Amino acid sequence: MKTFATAGTFESNDCIVTVKKSDTLKIEIESVVFEQFGAQIDLVARQTLKEMDINQIHLYIKDKGALDYTVIARIKTACKRLGVYHA
Repeated sequence: MKTFATAGTFESNDCIVTVKKSDTLKIEIESVVFEQFGAQIDLVARQTLKEMDINQIHLYIKDKGALDYTVIARIKTACKRLGVYHA
């Protein structure tokens, strides 16, 4: 059984998302544009996890200017790879 999964790259306009199982919801964000967009990245991450009905996961996002749809895709892919999302 996998203990963590990742998706994405650390190229410009992308992000690396790492997820691992957890007893609680924990979101960590590291971003080159955190001052300007940190709250938006957090909101997108929380909304995506809520839509996926996932509330027990440790989500780490290392961002390099990814747009919302990229963050969403990376979160979904990482969760699928971990086996906690089946859509």
